[in-house]
Amino acid sequence: MKKSKKTQDMIHQAVDAVRAFGVPLQGLSPRRAERMAMAFMAVAQVNPKTGWVKAQDLNDHVRMKTRDIIRYVNAHFQENISPGSYDDIRRKDLKYLVLGDIVVRTHPTAARNDSNRGYALNPRYTGLVKKIGSTHWKRRAQQFMSGKKKMSDVLSPERKIPMIPIILPSGKKLKFSPGEHNLLQKKIIEEFLPRYGFGAEVLYIGDTADKFLFLDESKLQDLEFFELSHGELPDVVAYSPRKKWLYLIEAVHSSGPMSDTRILELKKLTKKCKASIVFVTAFLTRETFRKFVKDVAWETEVWIADAPDHLIHFNGDKFLGPYAK
Repeated sequence: MKKSKKTQDMIHQAVDAVRAFGVPLQGLSPRRAERMAMAFMAVAQVNPKTGWVKAQDLNDHVRMKTRDIIRYVNAHFQENISPGSYDDIRRKDLKYLVLGDIVVRTHPTAARNDSNRGYALNPRYTGLVKKIGSTHWKRRAQQFMSGKKKMSDVLSPERKIPMIPIILPSGKKLKFSPGEHNLLQKKIIEEFLPRYGFGAEVLYIGDTADKFLFLDESKLQDLEFFELSHGELPDVVAYSPRKKWLYLIEAVHSSGPMSDTRILELKKLTKKCKASIVFVTAFLTRETFRKFVKDVAWETEVWIADAPDHLIHFNGDKFLGPYAK
């Protein structure tokens, strides 16, 4: 069942919140992360109609059994999860949330088949959960988690993994976690923007391990860019003061080119933006491009890293430039 925009947005916010609370999402499929997010919201008794401000916890006598969670998710998040899959809720959807002490068992010592056994939001998190989606929420979450041992640190202790260094046009140095998607983002910053960015400065970069690896929030706000907690952020956002162009760039490794529906969403979100928008889809290789070419929207640009001196322009009356919103 296709979810409404409001439902999708709330699920995105829940995924970001679970990640901010230290739950390791690396290695989980998008569907598994979505299921975890919906279970989290069901236990907290929130949905697109109530919003986050109505979150409830153990002190409110919430006692959600696994079958209750299935019913809640089906009723409020446009799902059709089988009632017989209740064991998946416990073993998969709630597992990390309980291990991280974000969700607590209402009767920790009860047997699994005890009718009084249920789950509730840990009251320590309730105040912050009620603020999800608000301005500066990410900063508040970082302050809240400061000094706390994250489950992601316990399950995935720091190792000496080679990181991918990147240098922003400003000269600032960052490090991406390994992976082809992040390698492509490095090439966008170090090869695409110097060629086609007209002096563009990077305002946002997301990493697979850190959605807000780099963020210039004040400059984005000056441009009246959309709310940064939104789940529709592209992979790279850069701004050319010379041209007054804002580049929205998707780095496509396995999904997500600038399709017609993606463009429509982004145009709605940026309708108040002071800059003119340039939509770009980037690929590592021509082979990957061929897989997605049918999904690329007209009046957008395509850049392929293995042929960095060339752009593919999808129709329109000009080359490399914004179009009317």
